[in-house]
Amino acid sequence: MTNQYDAIVIGAGHNGMICSALLAKKGKKVLVLEANDQVGGAAITRKFADDFSVSACAHLLFQLQPDVQKDLGIEPDYSKKSLETIVLTDDGNHIRYQGKNITGVDEEDKKNYIEFHDRMVRFSDLLKTYLNKRPPRLGTKNTKDLMTLAKLGFDIRRMGKTEMREFLRLIGMNIYDELDERFVNPYLKGALSTDAVLGTHLGPRSPNTILTYLYRLAGSHGDVSSLQGGMGGLMNQLRSIAEGAGVEIKTNSKVNEISVSNGAVTGVQTESGEKYSSSTVVSNADPKQTMMNLVGPKHLEIRFTHRINNIRMRGNASKLHFALNALPKISGFEDLDYQQRILIAPSEHYVEKAFNHAKYGESSVKPVLEITFPSTTDSSLAPEGKHVMSIVAQYAPYNLKAGWSNESKQQFSDAVKSVLKSHMADIDQCIISEELLTPADIEQEFNITGGHWHHGEFTLDQFMFVRPVAGSSQYEMPINGLFLCGAGSHPGGGISGACGRNAAQVILEKD
Repeated sequence: MTNQYDAIVIGAGHNGMICSALLAKKGKKVLVLEANDQVGGAAITRKFADDFSVSACAHLLFQLQPDVQKDLGIEPDYSKKSLETIVLTDDGNHIRYQGKNITGVDEEDKKNYIEFHDRMVRFSDLLKTYLNKRPPRLGTKNTKDLMTLAKLGFDIRRMGKTEMREFLRLIGMNIYDELDERFVNPYLKGALSTDAVLGTHLGPRSPNTILTYLYRLAGSHGDVSSLQGGMGGLMNQLRSIAEGAGVEIKTNSKVNEISVSNGAVTGVQTESGEKYSSSTVVSNADPKQTMMNLVGPKHLEIRFTHRINNIRMRGNASKLHFALNALPKISGFEDLDYQQRILIAPSEHYVEKAFNHAKYGESSVKPVLEITFPSTTDSSLAPEGKHVMSIVAQYAPYNLKAGWSNESKQQFSDAVKSVLKSHMADIDQCIISEELLTPADIEQEFNITGGHWHHGEFTLDQFMFVRPVAGSSQYEMPINGLFLCGAGSHPGGGISGACGRNAAQVILEKD
């Protein structure tokens, strides 16, 4: 068997799988090399206790782009579509929202929420137009780039004077001030600010959190769904599609070097010493891992290495999994409510205070929590009569001042349980087993620098024209034949597939 390929993709995350499948469908001979024993990257389903399984990191689907689904014939197998978000309140009269529909707030907040949601959707639709294409370069005479920039300016202008001014006013703002100006209910403000900062190293008062909120909405206007078999179910479908297109996939094959000669890639080498040749290498790894570890600074210009090293990617979200002997009792809940997305974020001040700890290298004493009980809609994840609880918990900084140890992990887990007890008094009696994945664990297990889910902070200076860095925002790196297709490239993180699709289009255009 020859080790020569038209393209080699490093990493079988969802973007890598999508990119490889699209290349193969155009007749390319493609090899995917994955370090772990299954495809999916951090979006896998894995066992964490005897007979209990859970989505490892992301546990809800809300950004998969329609163009990606259409191009590859992806048909997600939903265990439940269009989950409602339930914001837990102390009195049991919980706030519930889904799209523009909301209950549990007074008429004034309801009216303002609908107006706020509609405006944010309009603004996110503008962004969405540019998520599924190569971003334009700044300071270029390239006709395509100039036309894209001109169209962007025209699209903003044709919003009308009032909407245009509002868009330009909001795009770099923090969400705290905007929510404080519009709403009275603290739980509503806490929930919406959580939607803006989940998975980031940002608090509600941080600049650019309106942008992160718009990015979340740009997926499916905030509509979230759970998948049969967890995220791994979707990844297995992507594997079948890729292999059906002719992609060769090798798991347990960790790449430790991208081979470069005379400023161009020639292939890759794995930790086990296997060598594969290609003039096109596509990395689903993050930009720092790709350029500084796999390529190495000796092949790069010093100014470029500075830019790569300065990418902010400090993971701050941890994932906590509980195996349960029964569902905990929650005041005001009926059986179907356990199938929804649940938030504990009593106010935007609570969220900001939780972030304050992370600024100083401490984990939050009162974390912000996004909770699902995936086994309520998918019995394959737990034994009969038992359940899985999946929690995204913020904030747990990668660079913990005391360092992540068994003791510090237990302290954070206890902090999460303390918050849960305010709404689920019997939670301790329900827990059979638990697992905490800190950003340090995520880095170790999934080879993501800093354990940052999005391969880099999503802010204006790391967005679109300058993602991952200025001068290299169009997937092609300053080594001939080397491309990025992961979340560190445009448009960013989330299970959207846009990065992989866009990268494949750029590569194919070069033929």
